[in-house]
Amino acid sequence: MKELKSKAFWRAVLAELLGMTLFIFLSITSAIGHPTDSSPAQVVKVSLAFGLSIATLAQSLGHISGAHLNPAVTLGMLASCQISVLKAIMYIIAQMLGATLASGIIYGIRPDTVKALGLNTLSEVTPSQGIGIELLATFQLVLCVIATTDKRRRDVMGSVPLAIGLSVCLGHLTAISFTGCGINPARSFGPAVILGDFTNHWVYWVGPMCGGVAAALVYDFLLYPKMDDFPERMRVLVSGPTGYDVNGADDPPAVEMSSK
Repeated sequence: MKELKSKAFWRAVLAELLGMTLFIFLSITSAIGHPTDSSPAQVVKVSLAFGLSIATLAQSLGHISGAHLNPAVTLGMLASCQISVLKAIMYIIAQMLGATLASGIIYGIRPDTVKALGLNTLSEVTPSQGIGIELLATFQLVLCVIATTDKRRRDVMGSVPLAIGLSVCLGHLTAISFTGCGINPARSFGPAVILGDFTNHWVYWVGPMCGGVAAALVYDFLLYPKMDDFPERMRVLVSGPTGYDVNGADDPPAVEMSSK
C-alpha cells in the first residue's frame, strides 16, 4: 500500500511506459527503413540504433524509474532484491503496453512498400539454439546493468547509461543474424501482437528471462556477494526500497541506474 500511494511509484511506471514507447519507435523504425541496404551495413545501423536509444533514454529517465525498458532487466532486478514484486509486475505491464503502442504507431505510419515490422524470427537455428543465444546475449546485458549500478562500487568511471547502451549494441551485433536479437521480451511482444504472429514467440521470453535471472544470481552470489541478511531482502521484495514519500515531496532518485 505504501508503494501504491506513492506518486514516485506511479511516475516511475509512467516513465517505463513512455520510455518503452520511444525506444521501440526509434529502434524498429531504423530496422525497417531502407530494406535495400546491404546486410552488414543494416546490422550495424540497427545495432547502433538500439544501443543509442537505450543509452539516451536511460540518461533521460534513469532518475525516475531506473529506465529498465526490458522485462528481463526488471526480472533481474527483482532476483537481485532491488525492487518489489509489485513494482516489477507494473513495470513489465507498462513495458508491454509501450511496446505494443509503439508497434501500432509504426504499423500506421510505415510506407505501403514496407511490409516488415521488426518481428523477431529464428534464422536457420532451432528453438533450443535460439534460447541459448538469447539467454547469453541477455546475460551480458543484465550483468552489465547490475554491475555498473552497484551501490557498493566506487570505481565506475564514465557514463553508466552509455555502458548499458553499448551492451545492448553488442548483443545485437552478436545475435541479430540468428534470432533477430530479442534480448527484450517486450520488444518482441509488440510487433507480434500487431501482426498477430506468435511463431516461436516463447523463445523470446524464455531465453531473455532466464538470462536476466541467471546474471543477477551469478553476480550477487558468486562474483560480488552481497552481505544483506535474508529478512532485509524479503522486505524489499514485499515493500520496496526505503525512501518512498506518499506525498511525492523530496522523492529520492531511483536506485537502479545511479552508480553512486
